[in-house]
This record gives sequence, C-alpha cells and structure tokens, in this order.
Amino acid sequence: MSPSTGARVLLAGASGLVGKQALLQLLADPMVAEVRALVRRALMPADLLGPNHAAVPGRDKLRICHANFERLEAHADWFDVDWVFCALGTTIRQAGSQPAFRQVDFDYPLQMAQLAKAQGATRFMLVSALGASARSKVFYSRTKGELEEAIKAIGFAHVSVARPSFLAGDRAEHRLGEGMALKLGFLMPARYKPVRDAQVAAGLLASARAGRPGWHVLDNIALRRMR
Repeated sequence: MSPSTGARVLLAGASGLVGKQALLQLLADPMVAEVRALVRRALMPADLLGPNHAAVPGRDKLRICHANFERLEAHADWFDVDWVFCALGTTIRQAGSQPAFRQVDFDYPLQMAQLAKAQGATRFMLVSALGASARSKVFYSRTKGELEEAIKAIGFAHVSVARPSFLAGDRAEHRLGEGMALKLGFLMPARYKPVRDAQVAAGLLASARAGRPGWHVLDNIALRRMR
C-alpha cells in the first residue's frame, strides 16, 4: 500500500452479518483503493450491496471474486492484497456436522491467511467470538481459539481479532438463542451484551487503519463503544 494508491483489501464473508457492514465501510473508506469480495456463489453487486447498489459510496472499488473454496490456491493472484478482512463463518446447524463447521471456520480462513501472507499482505482482521480459546472444552469456542493461534503464528505485521458476544443486525435467518439474548440484553453484564454488526466491522477497520504492529484483541466491551 502506498499513500497515493490506497489499500487493496480481500474480504471473505461479505454476504454475512458483519461482512456486509465491513463491505460498506471498506468501500466508503478513503484509505481503501479496492475491495475484493471473495464469495462461494456467483453474486452480483446488488446481492451484496442491495437494490440501490449504484448509489453506494465507493461502489466502483468493489471486485467480486467467485471462488471454489476447495481450490483457493488456484486463485492465488486474488490474494495479492495489503489487508485481509475475514468475516467468514457458519454454525454447526448450518454446516451439518462438526467437521463441516471446522472446514468453514478454520480451514478456509487459515488457507486464505497463508495465501495472502505469501503474496505480501501485512494486516489481517478476523471476526472471532467471545470465549474463543484453543483450550476450551466447547467445540465452537475451541475451533475459534485454534484459528486465532494459527493466524497469530503466520507472522502478519498487524492482526486485529474481534471477539463479539451476540450480534445484533438484520439477519436473514432467525436464531432462537440470539433472539432471546437481544431482548434480554439489558440484563446482561457488559461483557455479554449484544453488539451491533456495524460496531464489530468498525472496530476492526479502525484497528487496521491505525496499523499498530502486533496482536490486537477487541473484546465485546471495546466493540460496543464503536459508533
């Protein structure tokens, strides 16, 4: 990245809750020159940006990259970027099994990180989860924690990790547990209160823009302070 050209950013998970917000914020950011949205299905700009996509600020920066996630190495040139923003994720229910979940939430993000690092990427932003720990007895939390440690070991100059609690936003699917948490959020300690999808994206983007060297964890309380 140079001051005259801006950052080239690879975004994975652009059709998800946080990913959609990240896409809008990245496109509108003057520090960003290009956003490569890595998608598993053939999508059009309207699918990611909505029916008024032509009016979205920075719309011309968007490049949709339709990839076979089983053969990401076949698209190595797409990973020639400055930053990576990974908001890729699923649930065990959606995936159908623990191995399928791990493939989406661990294997794919790790391979993206490795490919991008090999191409010279310096900053990596990851949407993780509250309670992520490689030593957790909970499969979901352990997978998230193992991914964090694997990303850390790659050696990016800057890594930002967001660990949000329950996400509030315009979700296409209904999740009973999250719905209840959103209604009862005012009763929860700050560490567990719901956080807006846009706040998670904004926290990671602000950290990436600052670019301070090292490993940076944004907990739920820090994310809820974002505007």
